[in-house]
Amino acid sequence: MQTLGLRKFLGFRRHMKNMDLRKKIQHLVESDKDASLLREERIMLVNVLTLSRVRLANIMVPRAEIDALEEQEEFSDVVESFRASGHSRMPLYQRSLDNPIGLIHVKDLIGLEVPEDETAFQLSRYRREILFVPPSMSALDLLNKMQVTRIHMALVIDEYGGTDGLVTLEDLVEQIVGEIEDEHDAHDDKMIVKHGSQSYLADARTELDEFEQFSGITLDAEMKDEVDTLGGLVFSLTGRVPVRGEIIPVVDAGFEIVVEDADPRRIKRVRVNKIDPDQREKSH
Repeated sequence: MQTLGLRKFLGFRRHMKNMDLRKKIQHLVESDKDASLLREERIMLVNVLTLSRVRLANIMVPRAEIDALEEQEEFSDVVESFRASGHSRMPLYQRSLDNPIGLIHVKDLIGLEVPEDETAFQLSRYRREILFVPPSMSALDLLNKMQVTRIHMALVIDEYGGTDGLVTLEDLVEQIVGEIEDEHDAHDDKMIVKHGSQSYLADARTELDEFEQFSGITLDAEMKDEVDTLGGLVFSLTGRVPVRGEIIPVVDAGFEIVVEDADPRRIKRVRVNKIDPDQREKSH
């Protein structure tokens, strides 16, 4: 579905050669509300438009949560670090994370025999380059830099030369398409839970079918025509990513959606409140 939307965009741009790329995308998003583009595809295009305004400081993995390797680590410890973290790449440093010297890719270690004398193992022999970027750099600029250099990991360095955070290519892509999960990501089995007698707390990625089954609320077929999740439904109703605390009434269906958690890029968590029948009548 996403590929189809991009094909539409690429074909559409041939008819608009006098407009710059940003205006082309804006025109496509604003003029294509008659369902030739799916809602999710339109979200992606809107996200591309705003990527230049997203600063790395707002999306980076903070220093305290960075998994990294010290160059003096023994081979068995390095292998265990990769196994436990589930990462394919990790930064490499000397003594302190404020002195990074590159990154280690797990595939460079595959096939190596465990050395008899692990103290003779030199991890730095397998290091690759890593990017160093300021927190003020935009996500779009870093995406371009990664494309040119083919280096898919960057450390965010503050004005004093210290390591502030970490950004990977996956982090940047998630700003466009939403969160990407792999087999190492933790999964919360409870995407939606009851919150009082008439309310439900839900991850924005909760499938609409699951929401209906859990809550007993029936959605109109039209609501479910182009979106699959609660987050997609909110975007469908508002045409944008709403701010935290915003209330979206769906009076005809008998509920309202409160945005519990969101950033400028995507909706993360919502609360659904059933609306009293008397309140529904007053709204008409």
